[in-house]
Amino acid sequence: MLRVWDLDFELSKDSHLSMHAQITSKVIKEIRRGRLKPKVAMPGTRKLADTLGVNRKTVLLAYTELVEQGWLTTERNRGTFVSEKLPDTIERQYSEEGLTPLNQQVNLNDDSATVAIQDGFVEFNDGDPDTRLLPFENIARAFRRALIVSGRSNKLGYQNPLGMLSLREAVLHMLSMHRGLNAGLENICMVRGSQMGIYLAASLLIKDDDCVVVETLARQSAENVFESFGANLMRVDIDQDGLNLDALEKLCKKQPVRAIYVTPHHQYPTTVMMSKARRARLLLLAEQYGFYIIEDDYAHEFQFSGEPAFPLATYGESDRILHIGSLSKILAPGLRLGYLVASEQLVSRCVDEIMMIDIQGNLITEMAVSELMATGELKRHVLKAAKVYEERRHAMDALLRDTLLDFVDFNLPEGGLAFWVTFKHQVKLEAFLTQATLHKLRITPSAIFSDANDHIVGIRLGFASLGMRELEQAVSRLRTTLNACVKS
Repeated sequence: MLRVWDLDFELSKDSHLSMHAQITSKVIKEIRRGRLKPKVAMPGTRKLADTLGVNRKTVLLAYTELVEQGWLTTERNRGTFVSEKLPDTIERQYSEEGLTPLNQQVNLNDDSATVAIQDGFVEFNDGDPDTRLLPFENIARAFRRALIVSGRSNKLGYQNPLGMLSLREAVLHMLSMHRGLNAGLENICMVRGSQMGIYLAASLLIKDDDCVVVETLARQSAENVFESFGANLMRVDIDQDGLNLDALEKLCKKQPVRAIYVTPHHQYPTTVMMSKARRARLLLLAEQYGFYIIEDDYAHEFQFSGEPAFPLATYGESDRILHIGSLSKILAPGLRLGYLVASEQLVSRCVDEIMMIDIQGNLITEMAVSELMATGELKRHVLKAAKVYEERRHAMDALLRDTLLDFVDFNLPEGGLAFWVTFKHQVKLEAFLTQATLHKLRITPSAIFSDANDHIVGIRLGFASLGMRELEQAVSRLRTTLNACVKS
């Protein structure tokens, strides 16, 4: 088997990019300049690691991402090769035809690459995944099979409002094995994303003037749902260990509390992890004062440091916990697929609510995702994506420290897909948005939190959906924006 004689190239220890990202970038450059041609065999990971003087795992990670992006392919028992159909070639082919290819990959690490942006803007969202990392071909096959099988078996009509049996079984298996939940099929309801789960929870629990506790800073879309059902929202502070339970208990002694909405795994928006001691005490307070806990366990899969923390629903045997999760951070927000885990009594009541607003979820999506979970494809994607996101998390941390420490304060998040930054100088929301637009920076509105005087309290900066070059551009434009705001 013909292999390249020498694939040596220079890596910089002073670069802000990790060794894995540098290798990824260098290989792409060598393919583009013709040094590595289609079908050429790549050196083994051990040999390349020895040549470059890096750990073999670093090369493995780079090869994995290059395969995901379409630059390399692997053949069992033969090795790794330069792909015959490179991403650039595919892109040119479909551009000429005016189409967008299903399996088009985007180079996420190349230093010289053009930033993948629209209308000249680069965007910080509040923690979305990078859908460019999805195994498109495998997902497409799963959707195709779902459509064919359901159509030929005449099962495209209305089904169980709680969701497909096979998908509920797959989700319960995931929750049991990965998060320690002890639940049965009678305890789970599939929903169209966590927002629908929050809506169902509110419809089951809340009436006019019920007191619902939220954290001082919380998801606005959730607050809007509770208020639409007539809830009286009360806020409780958070600190470095999560929700202030002394303040919560003090509130409970003053008035009845119907429910509390919390994001304990990595608090939204601040990313703070609720300590185990406080989780245990919160469960005791729920029993003592008779309130329900609505637990939003978004982006649980991506935990990068510290001990893994199980959800509140894992520790609580009470019927007072409603656990809401989503597959959107694993796959894509646009697929709209999540779940609600609660007592059998509450889940049975979900049927009536769903029949009024939705009748059932998307059957084809549920069938396809059920297959992806059963075959292990979803788990493999999570593991691969987590490695990429962890690299980007470190890159974002370095960029913020190198570029923005005179403007912002932040802590490295233990998990999730976003940083929480607060400003050292007072910045007006309107001025910030104006300057951001001028400097071609877009920030998701839900990621910006301001006070009554429209001074920005903090911003969630999602890092997962941006490649290395995109992160550089976004942070650079944020600095220029903040510099203009402070000077004005």
